[in-house]
Amino acid sequence: MKRFIYDTLLKWKDSECRKPVLIEGIRQCGKTWILKHFGEAEFKDIAYFNFEYDDRLQQIFGGDLNVSRIIKDLGILRNKSIRPGTTILILDEIQICPRAITSLKYFCENLPELHVAAAGSLLGVAVAQMGKNVSFPVGKVQVLKMYPLNFPEFLLAKDEELLHEYLDTLSPDEEVSAVFTGKLEEAYREYLITGGLPEVVSSWINNNDIGLVETKQSEILGNYEKDFVKYASVSEFPKLSLIWHAIPAQLAKDNQKFIFAHVKQGMRARDLEDSLQWLISAGLIYKIEKIERPYIPATAYADITYFKIYFSDVGLLRRMSKFPADVVFDTSSLTADMRGILTENFVLTELIANDFQRPYFWKSGGIAEVDYIVQEGIDVVPIEVKSAGNTRSRSLAEYRKKYSPRVAVRTSLNNIARHSDEYGEVLEIPLYLIWRLKAYI
Repeated sequence: MKRFIYDTLLKWKDSECRKPVLIEGIRQCGKTWILKHFGEAEFKDIAYFNFEYDDRLQQIFGGDLNVSRIIKDLGILRNKSIRPGTTILILDEIQICPRAITSLKYFCENLPELHVAAAGSLLGVAVAQMGKNVSFPVGKVQVLKMYPLNFPEFLLAKDEELLHEYLDTLSPDEEVSAVFTGKLEEAYREYLITGGLPEVVSSWINNNDIGLVETKQSEILGNYEKDFVKYASVSEFPKLSLIWHAIPAQLAKDNQKFIFAHVKQGMRARDLEDSLQWLISAGLIYKIEKIERPYIPATAYADITYFKIYFSDVGLLRRMSKFPADVVFDTSSLTADMRGILTENFVLTELIANDFQRPYFWKSGGIAEVDYIVQEGIDVVPIEVKSAGNTRSRSLAEYRKKYSPRVAVRTSLNNIARHSDEYGEVLEIPLYLIWRLKAYI
């Protein structure tokens, strides 16, 4: 599979001021695969170690953090020396060994000629739980975030290289050819079914069997809950599970606001806040806060008490919601609400994967709401999300009249278009092109 992070790793490999690289992302998003694939293609030798499978590694990193000793011991363990310049050292599931995370500082300072790459599934949780004797090597590592495949990577996985190239080079003022729109809409709806986890996508592409896709998704959801047991405290696990399973129902409410009391009767925010933060730190969910005034910097105007929760993968949300795959293509009013939720989740994950790190949403009283607000330079951009082709939007019109943004975005299944009036410009972008938003605005 073509993953865009590969190009970033190439730049890292050849950088004169290289630091150890640390890839974080949810389990099953492809971290191990990309590091092994990269190592095989770009180095003569791979020294791969997994802290989840080999308890002896804890002992190696449990003593002093002299990196010369560490690579000597690791070489003995694998019966082959680790040689800077020709070997890439891969430390997988590094969150299990906080001392190994700390050691990255000393690899940076004392052995910069060795290419060191680490990966972890629950790094946010691990860092938060680090004790006094260990520390995160701030400034001594290059942290890369890895996500499930986004839509353009999904196209490439489907061997649609030419179609991807066409979209990637399309002029911002040029409509998508009608020859391709049907194919792109079908691929988009397939993505709503599968999401972007590589194992699920591979199953769909190789077998075209929804049953196998949903079996894979159920296994992954089950493995995530096993992580709750493995990495959280005994008292925390029930609350994590309650919040995890409550998310689809919370999104199905009219205002979609996450309400702690709706997770379980009798529970309050103070009972569940730490568990919610655990899931956020693990990267499994995204917290999207309301913004009251879309001014710069946007972070200063967020309401931390009013927020929505989405999944990090739209396919898992669909599966968790028990929304049948065969009605994702349905346009019936009976399925409209859930299709709308999936579409919002899709747009959010595309924004985050394309470096819009903190989207918000805007709400004015009970009469108007814009799905996402992103800051790009000096622009605060409202984004209205529509699941089909009907793009009438009173909320976006209300926002534009009130704030007159330079550009407002409406994303749906309609083609590219631009409209201007006294309140600024409205940019129409197809859902399957939202990954190019930065270029368009």
